[in-house]
Amino acid sequence: MRTRLAAAAATLAFSAGTLAAAPAASAVVPDSQFDVYYGETYTWGTIKWYNRSVVVEGTHKSVSPAGCRGTTVYTLDSQGRQLRVDWSRYAVCGGSARFTMTVPADVPGGAAFVRVCLDNGRTDPPVTALACKRYGRP
Repeated sequence: MRTRLAAAAATLAFSAGTLAAAPAASAVVPDSQFDVYYGETYTWGTIKWYNRSVVVEGTHKSVSPAGCRGTTVYTLDSQGRQLRVDWSRYAVCGGSARFTMTVPADVPGGAAFVRVCLDNGRTDPPVTALACKRYGRP
């Protein structure tokens, strides 16, 4: 009986040690920084990569009350095909403002790329991109 109990305890200890040393099933993906400029206006911030979406947080700025600005974000698959798009729902005219957008990327592994654009500040389509940059998943 003691032999069986000792063998069971050893097996349990070995299994627990193996599980504790196992790597996490999903590795943490580092954030990416973005910055897009058009003249003296800009949008910049952070892209947070998730399994089926990205969260883009940042600030966009317009220097003139007559030249409004906003931010548009596209998620792209590994072939560069557009998955989804979202844009800021308010214009910044002669100032700056923070924004946060969650953009879906409903493919296994999530978005491979994100395209961030500084736009003309329209709050409904058609939104006109003034300058864009593409960022790859780290």
